Amino acid sequence: MKLKPLQIGELTAKLPIIQGGMGIGVSLSGLAGAVAKEGGVGVLSAAQPGFGEPDFSENTTEANLRALEREIKRAKETADGNGLIGVNIMCALRNYKEYVQCCIKSGADLIISGAGLPTSLPELVEGSKIKFAPIVSSLKAVKVLFKLWSRRYKTVSDMVVIEGPMAGGHLGFTAEEADREDFSDYDSEVSSIIEYVRGFEEPFGKKIPVVVAGGVYDRADIDHYLELGADGVQLSTRFVATEECDANIRFKEAYVNAQKEDIAIVKSPVGMPGRAIRNAFIREREKSKERIQKCYHCLEHCDPSTIPYCITGALVRAVRGDVENGLVFCGANAWRVDRILSVRELMAELAE
Repeated sequence: MKLKPLQIGELTAKLPIIQGGMGIGVSLSGLAGAVAKEGGVGVLSAAQPGFGEPDFSENTTEANLRALEREIKRAKETADGNGLIGVNIMCALRNYKEYVQCCIKSGADLIISGAGLPTSLPELVEGSKIKFAPIVSSLKAVKVLFKLWSRRYKTVSDMVVIEGPMAGGHLGFTAEEADREDFSDYDSEVSSIIEYVRGFEEPFGKKIPVVVAGGVYDRADIDHYLELGADGVQLSTRFVATEECDANIRFKEAYVNAQKEDIAIVKSPVGMPGRAIRNAFIREREKSKERIQKCYHCLEHCDPSTIPYCITGALVRAVRGDVENGLVFCGANAWRVDRILSVRELMAELAE
């Protein structure tokens, strides 16, 4: 079965494959631009993209906005008119509004927003051409959003991303729900969300594509979700082990070297459980809290005196290659990764 293009309003991606946004610094212009160039949707992460800027510690927000604008424009240049460029903005971020405005100003095609419910996003993008999509993990969540948006803004999103319990990074599930062997029962939730979203297409006069994420690894997974009625898929883990991924080579090798038993559900300062490689840093945090010397004021609800570790510091160490003393988020299937390949090779494998 040949894959059909992903249509988001008037925008078209030749392949219905979205590369999930990964922070800090794992998916910037290098990866996102390469994915778009091959006809997919490349997604940058708005989580501390300015970590490499010389004034990051002193002027964190300004450094982030400067870097994000630059990275979006670079990704668009690399894409060379192919695919689409999106940005993942966590609802938990401070200065959320400023990141949205930066995406619009810089010419991004799409905003994908999770780690909370993006209740105000329609208002923030009003009057612009940018498309937007929430990340939801339950029928209850999409009902809350669509009912609120319909009533308050007389609109709904341009796309919906369903993120299942096998995803990496922050999860919209309890630790118990995410730490299981069999997730096949989640298909019924996916089908229910797709059916619910379809009910809004006629009233709002637009097609609302639904994309499934979390544990999507190969073409068989893609076909499975398309057969359930989805319009596309979102993958993150597979794109880490690519030449164009913006992370340090040791970060990519951590995926290649990971065994199934190395992948664990961890406690995140965001307040949500997360999935990551259980390395020396995670084992140490299970025993004691990290001594936090610098706060980057990245999250809305974060108290340095109570959290187990600084998530910015942990993620920056990892993306720079210190994978034993940093936080290495990954999906449940990371242990299946056995080599590093190019984005072109991966996209061809998924599309064939």
